[in-house]
Amino acid sequence: MTSTHTTDALAARLSTLDRFLPVWIGVAMAAGLLLGRLIPGLGGALSAVEVDGISLPIAVGLLVMMYPVLAKVRYDQLGEVTADRKLMVSSLVLNWLVGPAIMFTLAWLLLADLPEYRTGLIIVGLARCIAMVIIWNDLARGDREAAAVLVALNSLFQVVMFAALGWFYLSVLPGWLHLPQTGIDVSPWQIAKSVLIFLGIPLAAGYLSRRIGEKAKGRIWYEERFLPRVGPWALYGLLFTIVILFALQGHQITSRPWDVARIALPLLAYFAIMWAGGYALGIVLRLGYARTTTLAFTAAGNNFELAIAVAIATYGATSGQALAGVVGPLIEVPVLVGLVYVSLALRARVFPAASIDQPVRSGC
Repeated sequence: MTSTHTTDALAARLSTLDRFLPVWIGVAMAAGLLLGRLIPGLGGALSAVEVDGISLPIAVGLLVMMYPVLAKVRYDQLGEVTADRKLMVSSLVLNWLVGPAIMFTLAWLLLADLPEYRTGLIIVGLARCIAMVIIWNDLARGDREAAAVLVALNSLFQVVMFAALGWFYLSVLPGWLHLPQTGIDVSPWQIAKSVLIFLGIPLAAGYLSRRIGEKAKGRIWYEERFLPRVGPWALYGLLFTIVILFALQGHQITSRPWDVARIALPLLAYFAIMWAGGYALGIVLRLGYARTTTLAFTAAGNNFELAIAVAIATYGATSGQALAGVVGPLIEVPVLVGLVYVSLALRARVFPAASIDQPVRSGC
């Protein structure tokens, strides 16, 4: 089977929603920016009610986005993932040693004259992804069970390590390097609440859906009847979240284009380095296509919800640190969507057996 034939077959079996995802995301981003600019007071109205520092509409969008993917996870297969020591250790090293160090380096190299943006980017680098990475992994045909385990592992480390790493990268390491120091005021409980809300609720709902659905109707009904009905809601939730997020920050983004460009440069470098590094490591360790893809996306993604909440709580909603957090998803969304297609294109070339042996799961 040629790579061209395989790619055509993959495209043919994707739903219309999946196939034109970059178009829908571009439209959602543009719609959000326009709404934020054209409707006075929209940002204040959307932020009037918050869940753990996040606008209620965004919180709802995130929960809707994550539930269908977590409902697809076969929880009885998680033991096989946790037994894969190479995958687990690689993910921990990439996420908690390599990722923060690379973001710190890029922030200081490219934003040395802009301390607020630099600090905001470092905070983004410390917030490892627990939400949208599940979507990117599923679109790229990664291992759902592995993604669920790695995201849960990131969540636990986030609660324990976020504040400590913030202190290290913003105060201790700059002191050792004779650089200006700053600080971060965030408690483990604040982070734990974010994890419980944005991961715990959809994870519990997904687990209960599978257990109850399979017990009542069987696995065939659950996977062939129930999941196709709820699956598209993951992308609906993603698009809704993007519209609301960009509407909230539309004025800041469009009124400070040069600042956004300065912040975007290290972010672009960061996502490219982390994704390529994770993908290369998966190839070297012979993890196979699905788990290599999962390793790459979990390494590249970041928890922008947490980063924005911490920046606002510590430095204020109009601070440069908060703007850096907002620019994070502005860059992450289109870049990681592009990397989904890169991953699918590499599938037939780097992992030829995966093109034949692994089924294509259309609909996120």
